[in-house]
Formats: sequence, structure tokens, C-alpha cells
Amino acid sequence: MIGRALIVEDVAETGDWLSGIVVAAYPDCEVAVARNMRDGLARVAATDFDLALIDLRLPDGSGLEVLRNMKLLQPKAVTIVTTVMSEDSHIVSALSAGASGYLLKETDTELLTRQLVQLTQGVPAISPAIARRIMEHFRRTGPVEDDEPALTPRESEVLGLIGRGMRNAEVAKALALADSTVASHIKSIYRKLGISSRAEAALLANRLGLSDRKHL
Repeated sequence: MIGRALIVEDVAETGDWLSGIVVAAYPDCEVAVARNMRDGLARVAATDFDLALIDLRLPDGSGLEVLRNMKLLQPKAVTIVTTVMSEDSHIVSALSAGASGYLLKETDTELLTRQLVQLTQGVPAISPAIARRIMEHFRRTGPVEDDEPALTPRESEVLGLIGRGMRNAEVAKALALADSTVASHIKSIYRKLGISSRAEAALLANRLGLSDRKHL
């Protein structure tokens, strides 16, 4: 349930536009807007949020600082980058910092609203153009090193459930495993696939067809 959202955006008109999209997706949601990095950091420290839409380029610094602080202080919050920057370096930096999604501001309002709604269904909010760039990045760099072992059957099951939007506790319950065991599997999956976020994991799970498998 998304009950409180934070938007970190320095352009007033864009902040109002994003606020409208959040309310359209979640009518009962309370929305707070921070105009710069310092304000964003202060709000993250003072208030718990369920969702954050964070611009990368802010007048007093990088939105990544707000993102990292939110992941540290509020790990359950869904953090989504909203930006005009689509270069691989920015995408990788955001996902490495723990972003749950990456949306381009040029995206149609209706599509952005739909993508936010789908968050409650476990679908990562990633613009189609960004998803393509992530896949191209993996094709260029290769997600698995030649000397790395392939995923074990259990790791494949865990990755598939992550692809369906499950959190660690839900994966543990579905597979009758301890939370610590699931965390160890996820750490191994990230290392083997060369990824560092659940958004990347979900994309790869869907790409590999693991999210459609039945789990007993």
C-alpha cells in the first residue's frame, strides 16, 4: 500500500506534474515535495515514506545521495529515479545505489501512471527505453563471467520469485527457507549475474523466463 510519497524535483512544474501522477495512481496518498538534495535528505530523515520519485540532477547535488540515504534509513520504501538522463552510466549508478525503478520524464503521463499502479503487483517501474538499454548493457558486458558457475536450481527459483515481485520474507515462505538462507542465495545471484538491485534481478528473471515457472 502506497500511503505516503516523496518527490525530489527542483522544477516546480515538473514536481506538480509528478505529484498529479502519484495521486492518480494512489488517490489516498499523501505527497511531499523536496526542491533540492538538502531538503530531500531532511525529509527522508524525518518522515517515513512508501514511495520516492527522485531526480538525479539537483541544484545542490545528486539525487543519488537522497536515494542512498532512503535505502539506508527506509529500506522498505520503493525508490524510483525520474529523470531525463538515459545514459548507461546514470542507469548503472542508480541501480547500483538501490533504485527500484528508472523512469524517463519524457514518458507519456498515462503510461507513467500505469507503471506506478503496477508497483503493487511487483512490476518494476522502468521505462521501456531504459529496459532496452539495460538488456543491451548485459549483452555487451555479459552478465556472467566465464569462470563463474551457473545459477543452482534453488537460486533460479529464488530469482524467479524475485521476478514476480516477492520480497525476501515472501520468497522464504514460498520455498520453506529461512530468511537468512534466502539472503545468502540473493547475494550469490547478484555476484554471479553481475547485478546489484532487485530491479535488475526482476528484469533478468523475466528475460530468462524464470518468473513464469511454477514453484512447489
